[in-house]
Amino acid sequence: MDLAALKSEVTSEVAAQAERLESLSLKIHANPEMGFEETKAAKWLADYLAEKAFSVERGIAGLPTAFRARYGEGHPAIALLAEYDALPELGHACGHNLIATIAAGAAVASKKAVGHFGGSVLVLGTPGEELQGGKAIMAERGTFDGLDVAMMVHPGSANVAATKALACQPLDVEFTGKAAHASAYPEEGVNALEAMLMAFNAVNSLRQHIRDSCRIHGIITDGGEAPNIVPGHSAASFIIRAEDDAYLEILKKKVLACFNGAAKATGARLSYRWREARYSAMRNNLTLAKLFCENMAALGRRYLLEDNKRNFGSTDMGNVSQLVPSIHPLIAITPPGTVIHSPQFACAAASKRGRLGLLDGAKALAMTVVDLLGDPRKVTAAKKEFAARHG
Repeated sequence: MDLAALKSEVTSEVAAQAERLESLSLKIHANPEMGFEETKAAKWLADYLAEKAFSVERGIAGLPTAFRARYGEGHPAIALLAEYDALPELGHACGHNLIATIAAGAAVASKKAVGHFGGSVLVLGTPGEELQGGKAIMAERGTFDGLDVAMMVHPGSANVAATKALACQPLDVEFTGKAAHASAYPEEGVNALEAMLMAFNAVNSLRQHIRDSCRIHGIITDGGEAPNIVPGHSAASFIIRAEDDAYLEILKKKVLACFNGAAKATGARLSYRWREARYSAMRNNLTLAKLFCENMAALGRRYLLEDNKRNFGSTDMGNVSQLVPSIHPLIAITPPGTVIHSPQFACAAASKRGRLGLLDGAKALAMTVVDLLGDPRKVTAAKKEFAARHG
């Protein structure tokens, strides 16, 4: 079948599902759930896909709110990834309600391509993207084994097919000192808060001597009990980010040296824990990104292939991109300069412009599935690029 004609059919199918997809997106938006607690969103998405003749496995990879929905059999096996966790206090200020419904809508429309060409389309429900690293856990447990391609679309303030994302790992630190009366017997105390403040200042000084693309940021989660007590305990949470996995390891050692130095200076005892949720840098597959760009252009959106100046942050999609050819494009739902993880972005994720992003994202993703299933040489080209860049 002519690919252009089939692309017209899949975009028409997304349009036919528009009311249902928009309703599902708004329902997820109105019921924000934290990472690994997304019971409602996971059920609503899985139920929708089951209703559309997908075979659905719930609770995969040992995660109750993860799922796999499949239509078709064999290869190419194209996975569309759904995220649906929210942020504390801010709700869906990262637009995961749109990510989830873009994947679901594109997959349902892609059934037509599977019917014509064979292969399979999967929706992988990936919980806990915000800090918990759900995809990293699922990757370790083999969820992405046997896939040929993995794709998702993230809302943002620009249209960019190949987004930059940093490797990162969260760090929890504690200083234990000795409490004492701050006025009567200050000499008897060991100030754990002072150790933490010294460490923060040391990190600030470190920034002069690391690569510009790196990021180190943290908050104090415990600074003491009362101003008339020498703080006997302090705690903080940090996130350490670097442009690649190798430099992340170097940076982690430099950051720990800041905390060790503060411990020696104050006499407070340092304890720390690197969280298991380590995010890898995103490795964009430009073969796939170019196809996505072309399909977005056909829908009337002006799209950049790459924007190396734009730093997206970090995503556990980076872990997936280390295993299989992947893309993680941005689709604009706000004017340039609007910051994600903000109340303004949360509102945009439920706005008219957000809903337009949902439909365009689903259409372009489904059109890209048509490209891949209709011409397996494009899958081969994506795999060759992946092998060359990962050799």
